[in-house]
Amino acid sequence: MDIQLKRGLLDVCVLTAIKNEDSYGYKIIKDMKPYLEMSESTLYTILKRLELSGMLTVRTSEHDGRLRKYYHITKAGLGRIEDFKEEWREVVSIYQFIVKEDKKK
Repeated sequence: MDIQLKRGLLDVCVLTAIKNEDSYGYKIIKDMKPYLEMSESTLYTILKRLELSGMLTVRTSEHDGRLRKYYHITKAGLGRIEDFKEEWREVVSIYQFIVKEDKKK
């Protein structure tokens, strides 16, 4: 898969994982596991990129005596999910055109 396409897909997956409630790294990975495998190093790279782009914010809170980072989606992050849905409709249309040629054979 094209690396830029995959990167965009993973960004939107992470945003979607925190769309309804703030979450932390381990829980994000656990919530996405039925759909895709992601390493911690990949996740934290994505989270940092999304934070720098203003799509999420981070707060630190103590949990069981340890500090834990919680991620919160911003309006820009929610907008990115909606933009992705629109873009995906176009991708599906292109895919249907491509496979249509296979069905003719």
